Amino acid sequence: MADVKVTAAAKPVAKAVAAAKPVEAAKAETKATETKAATAKKAPAKKETAKKETAAKKETAEKKAPAKKATTTAAKAEAKAVVNLQFSGKSYTTEDLVKIAKDVWKYDLKKKVSDFKTVELYVKPEESQVYYVINEEVTGSFGI
Repeated sequence: MADVKVTAAAKPVAKAVAAAKPVEAAKAETKATETKAATAKKAPAKKETAKKETAAKKETAEKKAPAKKATTTAAKAEAKAVVNLQFSGKSYTTEDLVKIAKDVWKYDLKKKVSDFKTVELYVKPEESQVYYVINEEVTGSFGI
């Protein structure tokens, strides 16, 4: 093998080769830019389709949204409230009074518990009486 020496004349060639590499890189970038531009021209059709799909999804979400709001409102309306009625050394909760009203419906009025739908209770502690309206039809009272 022969020894190769780099002379001063070879250095400008090396610089020219090094300078040529950025030109080739610039050409590659230009091709990439042209490819992106061509893709961008095609992209609006895809974007329009995507926009239509997005709009359709939003419409579907808007249709479903009221149902969610109704559920949220129902959940808030179903907040547990405990009312304690205390008088003359006695204490009753609303659940206790509803249970007594169901017992009156079942045992005193001889009706089916499954027919017990709604109840309105009016408590008069000074009389130790609870007046009821069951299923918006049957009225009466019981002592507490």
